[in-house]
Amino acid sequence: MKKSQPKPRVYKLKSEKTPISMMLNATHSTSNPLLYFDEETQTNRALRFAKNQKSIFEDEQDDKALMEPIIFEDGFLQTKRTDVVLQQFLDVHPGNGHIYEEVDLEKDAEKDLEYLNVEIQALQAAAELDINHLEMIGRVFMGARVESMKTAELKRDVLLFARENPEEFLDLLDDENLQLESLVLKSFEQNILLYKKDKRDVHWNLPKNKKRILTVPFGEDKTRVLISFFQTDEGLELLDVLEKKVK
Repeated sequence: MKKSQPKPRVYKLKSEKTPISMMLNATHSTSNPLLYFDEETQTNRALRFAKNQKSIFEDEQDDKALMEPIIFEDGFLQTKRTDVVLQQFLDVHPGNGHIYEEVDLEKDAEKDLEYLNVEIQALQAAAELDINHLEMIGRVFMGARVESMKTAELKRDVLLFARENPEEFLDLLDDENLQLESLVLKSFEQNILLYKKDKRDVHWNLPKNKKRILTVPFGEDKTRVLISFFQTDEGLELLDVLEKKVK
């Protein structure tokens, strides 16, 4: 067990939906085991919180142990600097990190700062995009019909997307298939390609060419299958035709 400087500590439940009151298991039993693996003795030791004992281990407590419930109110549990045994118990409890966690303001601030820096990077990158990249992102990742959008409207939506999903946005900017995926989606929007037979067969839809290009395997993503195909030797020839047809 780690030894730490006595100080007030606050713990919070990890669930997004926290009950008004929740009692934490504080006593080992057969039906509800509460064990700690002791590395020194290589044994599992029963845990039990008793406010009048100096140890959190049942085998080190006397027969006058006074048990007291550990209750989270509105998702939080506040402890005083003198609640050393309770803090030790909460530190090694199997629910630590799963059911609850200690509130660490400095750590939370570092996480918030890191996220804000990523958000700033994403917004800066989004603000510098040209119209072609704005359209690609709008079409591929936002499902927008970019042809019907004004430039200001499209740029606003991309900036909002970057702000709300900064890490995902920065990742997609490095996606080497972004341009190809945009081309594939655009070709369907312009009816140069179309689906047949329950959207599994991909066909040309040119005046003199209605041939089938491929059949999408059951359960596979149609766009991803086409992207993979257009990167093959056979597909590169058709891709050249497609690039010339798409406006």
